[in-house]
Amino acid sequence: MFFPYRDDNPRRHGPPIITIAIIIACACVYILVQLPLALDPGQVHTLSFGFIPAVFYGNAELVGNIDQIPSSATLITSMFLHGGIIHLIGNMWFLWLYGDNVEEEMGRFRYFIFYLVCGCVGTLAHSAIDPNSRLPLIGASGAISGVIASYLLLWPRANIRVFYWWFVFVGRINVPAFVVGGVWLLEQFFALPAALQAQGGVAIVAHLGGFVSGLILTPFLKRPEVRLFQPRYTAPFSRKQTRFIRQKKGSVPEVRKRKN
Repeated sequence: MFFPYRDDNPRRHGPPIITIAIIIACACVYILVQLPLALDPGQVHTLSFGFIPAVFYGNAELVGNIDQIPSSATLITSMFLHGGIIHLIGNMWFLWLYGDNVEEEMGRFRYFIFYLVCGCVGTLAHSAIDPNSRLPLIGASGAISGVIASYLLLWPRANIRVFYWWFVFVGRINVPAFVVGGVWLLEQFFALPAALQAQGGVAIVAHLGGFVSGLILTPFLKRPEVRLFQPRYTAPFSRKQTRFIRQKKGSVPEVRKRKN
């Protein structure tokens, strides 16, 4: 078992305002809206603002005392709802881990558009599997999957600091982003058959749809001067954080060791 908790990419231009704003918005919606209504057996807020494929495609209608918004708007509103505190924390953790650097390399406006488009594509990919489904889809997983894909294109060799445990073996180690992302992607494909057969549960197709859209959009939305496949800053598979200091071309790089 392993848990990624930070990366080795330093930010250069201040805090990631959009990433922070999205995290705050999702947390506020959950705490101020969803938690007070959690005892509602009808889950009216989920039906009102979640994405329901059958309603979106005109195959069903919402009935009863439910606040109705245009079904197209639920492509956006559904991204700010979550199915529980674990769902919320997990999504926001990975958004913070990867989103700050992606935001910096795209710029705030383009990053926000990128985030929304990846989320919408993921939702539509999920709905295409069963357009008659009346189960609401909620969560930011499709958008965050796009952010992960963008990070892997920009820094595939960047190291993710991972906490691992396996029986009595416990520790921390640097793992290249393409390895962490590859393991995550394999998990999605292994879970896909069960997800296609199940009613509800994790929307794996939304994850994959968001991921593919992230791969496609990143080369077009990154800043012109930003390169894909940027180099790493620390040594891979090391238990210590050893940061390389960039030198002029042709010189020998210095090494600076950091305490864990």
